[in-house]
Amino acid sequence: MFCISSQTRETHTAMTPLNQTEFILVGFTLGPGMQTGVFVVFLILYSLSLMGNLAIIAAISLDQRLHTPMYYFLSSLAFLDIWFISSTVPKLLSILASGNRAISLTGCILQLYFYVSLGTIEFYLLAVMSVDRYVAICHPLRYHSIITSRICLWLVFICWVGGFFTFIFPTVLLSGLSFCGPYEINHFFCDSSAVVKKSCSDIRMFDLVFSSFASAVILGSFIMTFMSYSNILFTIMKIPSANGRKKAFSTCTSHFTVVSLVYGSAIFIYVRPVESSSPDLNKVVALLNSVMTPLLNPFIYSLRNKQVQDVFRNAIYRRR
Repeated sequence: MFCISSQTRETHTAMTPLNQTEFILVGFTLGPGMQTGVFVVFLILYSLSLMGNLAIIAAISLDQRLHTPMYYFLSSLAFLDIWFISSTVPKLLSILASGNRAISLTGCILQLYFYVSLGTIEFYLLAVMSVDRYVAICHPLRYHSIITSRICLWLVFICWVGGFFTFIFPTVLLSGLSFCGPYEINHFFCDSSAVVKKSCSDIRMFDLVFSSFASAVILGSFIMTFMSYSNILFTIMKIPSANGRKKAFSTCTSHFTVVSLVYGSAIFIYVRPVESSSPDLNKVVALLNSVMTPLLNPFIYSLRNKQVQDVFRNAIYRRR
């Protein structure tokens, strides 16, 4: 970090943007004792998320019975969640452990790009997975002719490529902005709403483009997901067996929990103007989106699945 006196900084900030190459991530204001405790909590959550998602990938890869479209989608989601949580939490752990809050301008923009791109891929995957479940439950006799392995792989490929291409233009716009001091970003990672507040440039164009792209991705995938699960619910209501309806509702309820968490937090943060965002509230909501979602996904979508449980149970028995 460049050493600039407060008087000089104020003068430069009022007149012209500085050639700054580093930002300071404020993170969370905690005492030394509490900071250690928070570090341990996030380290445990991060480790559990990695182990849970890696376990899903390993189980699906090693067992031929799980080589079906639904499990291909789940393994792709698990692989995505590993990278998604790793785009923010390691830097947060580094801040809590060492106190080094500095991040370069290039590193900040790259972190923001990968965070929003991986998040976009998750929205696309959730929408595709909801359609997959809709076809499986509402049109079971035609499922294998509609959702083939080839179609599944193409859908996963489109989700990943589309996710990384979607926010290239907004990221280019952000990299062209000038930034003025003070260079403290009131967040635990380089989120767009926190970064642009440090810009000396006119951010109205960036705000419009970013909000438009985010709204299109979030609301578009949400509508597809909502319609799919609505049709699934109508189909479940027609099940004559009370036990069958209860079991189906139990599964759908857990899925709705994840979908509500993902879309609710994203809509709160991104589908509104930057000026109306509250930094402290954004940090709390971002924790739900960036930490809790990758942690919950493997347990809700896969580890509660009987077939996946049987794979782990058989692996333990063989090892014994």
